[in-house]
Amino acid sequence: MLDEAADEAGEEEPIKQRKNGLYPGVSDELADSMKSGWADTELRGLEPIAQAGYTAARRAALSARFPGERLVIPAGNLKTRSNDTEYPFRASVEYAYLTGNLTEDGVLVLEPAAEGHKATIYLLPRSNRENGEFWLSGQGELWVGRRHSLAEAEQLYGIPASDVRELPAALTEATGPVRVVRGYDAAIEAALTDKVTREHDDELRVFLSEARLVKDEFEAGELQKAVDSTVRGFEDVVKVLDKAEATSERFIEGTFFLRARVEGNDIGYGSICASGPHACTLHWVRNDGPVRSGDLLLLDAGVETHTLYTADVTRTLPVNGTYSEIQKKIYDAVYDAQEAGIAAVQPGAKYRDFHDAAQHVLAERLVEWGLLEGPVERVLELGLQRRWTLHGTGHMLGMDVHDCAAARTETYVEGTLEPGMCLTVEPGLYFQADDLTVPEEYRGIGVRIEDDLLVTEDGNQNLSAGLPRRSDEVEAWMASLKG
Repeated sequence: MLDEAADEAGEEEPIKQRKNGLYPGVSDELADSMKSGWADTELRGLEPIAQAGYTAARRAALSARFPGERLVIPAGNLKTRSNDTEYPFRASVEYAYLTGNLTEDGVLVLEPAAEGHKATIYLLPRSNRENGEFWLSGQGELWVGRRHSLAEAEQLYGIPASDVRELPAALTEATGPVRVVRGYDAAIEAALTDKVTREHDDELRVFLSEARLVKDEFEAGELQKAVDSTVRGFEDVVKVLDKAEATSERFIEGTFFLRARVEGNDIGYGSICASGPHACTLHWVRNDGPVRSGDLLLLDAGVETHTLYTADVTRTLPVNGTYSEIQKKIYDAVYDAQEAGIAAVQPGAKYRDFHDAAQHVLAERLVEWGLLEGPVERVLELGLQRRWTLHGTGHMLGMDVHDCAAARTETYVEGTLEPGMCLTVEPGLYFQADDLTVPEEYRGIGVRIEDDLLVTEDGNQNLSAGLPRRSDEVEAWMASLKG
């Protein structure tokens, strides 16, 4: 048998087989048969990916920031879900941003050169047919699908490509200053363990995070695609609310997920399909509760494009199509707060301005309703409104739903808005079901309205304007979708 012969000859270790597989080994005759008789499937004359020019510019900016240093940016590896099954792979944002490649085990290396850096993308080549990897390995092509050859990758991404299996040894022997994006590839980090310091690595991650604060033209287009698909996903949900009432929040989750998978890569984050008092739990992703006529449905969801840009939109909808008097009162307060926040999104404005504007409106309403004692300035100074507003009014958006998270505080929260920045505006009011400080009619009502804003030269563009926001418009929109 082939496996035994390889062991006796001390040759390359045989491909590991499943412990309880039905075939104990591979005959030499079968092995020979599987090596031959296959057509040439190499792809030639491939066009570069749409963002190739943009990723080249991003690498050039990175090169200029760290002259003379080797820079290592891994995609990451498959993660085990259970036993021998893995979670769907998603490349690290830093790697995808700089290459456009989305496959596991990839690594981008920028080697210092006389002028700038030489970039190489290290990838797994196509499965080996000589040693049987392509059909015997659990990650072989006959099991998980064809991957691009190194020559094909060079055409697609515009970067010289090499075999990633040779990279750890090469990095072990490398000399000179080096930085790596940590947390994605243990083998790569181990090869560099005596060559890097966490402080220097953090500077690399911070730079790549801040580089994404201002989106280029390609990114803005992808974010609009993500939002447009998300709008259609919300329409899908409204059309099947009767089925959700007959089942649970899971029907809503599954309905939106179908749109995300058909038109995009995935959902950008766990969908929040919160009906009734569940809307008061900010990140309700269990989605296993009932959907009842007369309650509100808080749907916070976003489609992620094939290039990993995600939308992040929230609407709070009356399940039966009509807001009750108290629901409308709370909803309209949140709507007014969002209007104030959106108006504050302007180039040259402080990032915090939209948050402060929205919180001021909500604090005013809470004082008007007798839930807080004024004046409003005192409420805001002490943060008393936060019992019911709970969270910040928005965040940066991009390849991560909470994008640019590693950026320095002075360039993000304390920074200034610039054209090309994309952020959410999402005020909310949440009256917990067990909150004895508010009248009973308020309890169990949670409302959030969230839109995705692109800062423009003269103001902002609401990418998610395709979804109605005003309470009467929401009711009319739902009625039209239900026929």
